[in-house]
Amino acid sequence: QGQLGESGGGLVQAGGSLRLSCAVSTLIIKNYRMSWFRQATGKEREFVASVDWRGWYTDYAESVKGRFTISRDNAKNLVALQMNSLKSEDTAVYYCAAFSGDGHIKSAAAYNYWGQGTQVIVSS
Repeated sequence: QGQLGESGGGLVQAGGSLRLSCAVSTLIIKNYRMSWFRQATGKEREFVASVDWRGWYTDYAESVKGRFTISRDNAKNLVALQMNSLKSEDTAVYYCAAFSGDGHIKSAAAYNYWGQGTQVIVSS
């Protein structure tokens, strides 16, 4: 059984909303900054959003600022990504990940725990 598990993906029309959830093991949720990445077909995995372990500080990719919101509930072992005003270019597999603490938070190489991913398809 994995340490991280995403859910909530699906098919949505452009302009619509989805809420992704990531179930996180107790050890990880209490100690790690958590982030969401995405990977579209034929493209590299890219940073989407990040939240520090307390849930106080967030960071977003420019492409999703003002549309996506990352949050976490350490008591429930959950990290969420609320996605509004979705565009066709948001279509990708979305992954939650735990930051190792070594490297840049926007670099996938700096993360040592990953979920299996959840597919988001936005139809135009």
